[in-house]
Amino acid sequence: MESHERLILENKAWAEEITSKTPDYFKKLAMGQTPKHLWIGCSDSRVPANKITNSNPGDIFVHRNIANMVVHTDFNFLSVLQYAVEELKVENIIVCGHYGCGGVKAALSSQNMGLLNKWIRNIKDVIYHHKDDLKGIEGDEKVDKLVELNVKEQAGNLARTSIVQKAWKYRDKPLNVLGWVFDTGTGLIKEVAKMDKDTEIDKIYKYDF
Repeated sequence: MESHERLILENKAWAEEITSKTPDYFKKLAMGQTPKHLWIGCSDSRVPANKITNSNPGDIFVHRNIANMVVHTDFNFLSVLQYAVEELKVENIIVCGHYGCGGVKAALSSQNMGLLNKWIRNIKDVIYHHKDDLKGIEGDEKVDKLVELNVKEQAGNLARTSIVQKAWKYRDKPLNVLGWVFDTGTGLIKEVAKMDKDTEIDKIYKYDF
């Protein structure tokens, strides 16, 4: 049996197990979604949002890319963000990185990775702006420190979008921007950043509404 065929069989077994316990589970699931959280995570296969938070389908709206980046020219990401904030009315936007991230490791190297260079460049900018924070740190410790710094920077990038600022100004419902790091060695999440409508943003990044 090929690996993709096993996935189909596992799906069938999962669906049967769910319906045996809750017969109308999928009927309710098909009625729509009302997630409270937008998850911006790394594409790494070890960090599935629902699994590591013990959440159910419908609880988290998910966008993933290499190294959980918030890039202001990424229209795919921006479309997800706008839909989650303005249509789904999520309460929390979570940027979740993870220790030992391959994308972060790549950014610390000088290896030429072709097209991937363009994406990794965004992390290299984080390295450049945090030279002092990374000074004197080497190996895995340096990677993990950069993982945390990158999550903080991406949370800041979220706060600098017009989408989030508009929601902070006009929405009655609170909107939090959270920066988390998942430890693949322990299974635990560490919070490294938290922002809300009272967060100070440099005036160059502020928008008038």
